[in-house]
Amino acid sequence: MNPSEILPENEVGLGWHPKRVLLVLLIFSIVMMFAAFTSGYIVRRDEGNWREFDLPMSLLVNSILIALSSASMQWSYAAARKDEIGRMKTGLGITLALGLAFLVGQYVSFGDLVAGNTFFGGADANPSGSFLYVLMGVHAFHLVTGLVFVTVVLKRALNYQVHSRALLSIGNATLYWHFLGGLWLYLYLFLLLNH
Repeated sequence: MNPSEILPENEVGLGWHPKRVLLVLLIFSIVMMFAAFTSGYIVRRDEGNWREFDLPMSLLVNSILIALSSASMQWSYAAARKDEIGRMKTGLGITLALGLAFLVGQYVSFGDLVAGNTFFGGADANPSGSFLYVLMGVHAFHLVTGLVFVTVVLKRALNYQVHSRALLSIGNATLYWHFLGGLWLYLYLFLLLNH
């Protein structure tokens, strides 16, 4: 049987650009990874030998920073849709600055955890602290990839390659950045409720 007999010529697919499909698949794989981490956290906690500790206040500050960066990214995307190129560049710059501030804040949080005798490994380590470092570290790695993504979009914007008729790159960056922000807020709430 001829394939053209199965699918009419005017049959339409998802209507998504292949880069958007790849991004959605990437997001799905990250969701599955963090679902495994958080379910492993709950299972391990219920087995005993679990040290309770207070989360550092710096994690709350970091949560505010990531939420603000998501707002600035959305502002930048909205500006691109309206061809407000200056506002879009400003929004991307703010997003980068807030994303970098978040990473610095995570580094500070690691220091706060160590000061509170919560370690990743070694003789004084506990699985509760090890899980926390893994969750924060893997999220930070993905946030670095998001910063690279936003930097590439900013470079394209500086060359006037991002505007109302060329939104794919900023649209994908916005989707990924919102995902990273939402993922962190989920992790923070999860840790608040389960530490």
